[in-house]
Amino acid sequence: MAAQQGGARSRRLAVVAVTAVASVTLAVGPGFAAGPGAAQAAEPPAPAPTTPAPAPPVVPAPVVPAPVVPAPVVPAPVVPAPVTPAPAPAKAAVPPFGAFLDSGPLGVARMAQLSHWLGGTELKVAHTYLPGNRWSDIEGSPGFLDVWARWRRDKADRTLVLNVPMQERNEDDLSDAQVRRLLRQGAAGAFDQHFKALAERLVDLKVPDTVIVLGWEMNGTTYTHRCAPDPAGWKTYWNRIVTTMRSVPGQKFRFDFTPSRGRDAVPWTECYPGDSTVDIVGMDSYDQPGGMSFDEQVKEPYGLQQQVDFAKSHGKPISYPEWGLFRNGDDPEYVKRMLAWIDEHKAMYNTLTDYCPHGVWQCADNPASARVYRTALYDRTEEPVPAPTTPTPTPKPTPPSKPPANCSPLDLGDWVEYWLGGKLCIRFDWWSRSR
Repeated sequence: MAAQQGGARSRRLAVVAVTAVASVTLAVGPGFAAGPGAAQAAEPPAPAPTTPAPAPPVVPAPVVPAPVVPAPVVPAPVVPAPVTPAPAPAKAAVPPFGAFLDSGPLGVARMAQLSHWLGGTELKVAHTYLPGNRWSDIEGSPGFLDVWARWRRDKADRTLVLNVPMQERNEDDLSDAQVRRLLRQGAAGAFDQHFKALAERLVDLKVPDTVIVLGWEMNGTTYTHRCAPDPAGWKTYWNRIVTTMRSVPGQKFRFDFTPSRGRDAVPWTECYPGDSTVDIVGMDSYDQPGGMSFDEQVKEPYGLQQQVDFAKSHGKPISYPEWGLFRNGDDPEYVKRMLAWIDEHKAMYNTLTDYCPHGVWQCADNPASARVYRTALYDRTEEPVPAPTTPTPTPKPTPPSKPPANCSPLDLGDWVEYWLGGKLCIRFDWWSRSR
């Protein structure tokens, strides 16, 4: 009986040992799944009994394999594609523009107010006129040009445009005979000193790149410096003035040849002094005569198209020192078309004459035209805003797979785990499963 009890005890210990070995599992793949149960160990032989008796049959304890627990599948985090906001639409570049607002300091002060009315769009061109009463005016009397020069110096991308009469008493309605005599005197050098003094004055004020609109609207009848009484004498006189002003050290003047649109008293092409003394081919173009459409202003003899073609054939840029409304009243179509023309033909600069009846800001008589002008130029100072750069998100690492529940991983070293194909783990409940 004791021997039988001893044999039974031995068999129970063998079963426990086999069950413990069977609980050791192999984790494969990305998780820690347990492997199949181990084979049962062989049972030791029972000792011979003192009293011979048949040994009861030995029934081996069933081997219960540890269940395979699949590793939990941890999905990779979904990283949304970065949304890059569309860039702000680029604003069209504004051709350099300005407006004539007053000849004196008030003209400079009003430029800031006009810019505010235009939503901050900055005027890049200042335009004023030297008085033509006496030669001392044409020389640039002390104090007159200072405020304009200061405005020009404040920013490198600004332009000062200065209309310069070729004669004193410029609006005194002199006869053709008187004008002819004065032109010939000028061609002979009688007035050189006055233009040299003006050039020196501008250089001293540190505005040597001023655009000089010399003898403007020479093809008309208004001014003493008109061309019709003696075109040859006029051209010689122009060339003499330009040569004199360019002789002053430090100068960088640009000379703008600016007739009025159309034929007027004489075809303006007959007054053109030559490419060597002309830098820009301008035109003063108002909405006149009454009833003339913009297309007619383009196509008329010595009109807008001929100006563009003439300038191109001579390799010169164009400009519009004076333009605005006139005989056709409040004409928004004219303003719209003129702005488009200036933009299309890349005028070097343009300045609207802004007082009644020509203007839009200082003239309440033209509200519809004012709306067109303001809409076209409103808030066009800012540069296009670049789209913000969105950094590419760094992918988050996939978290390591967790071992199955109730399973403790065994650290056997990288080399052993490489050959085993994963980590070994042993279940916490292996003892209870063996009972």
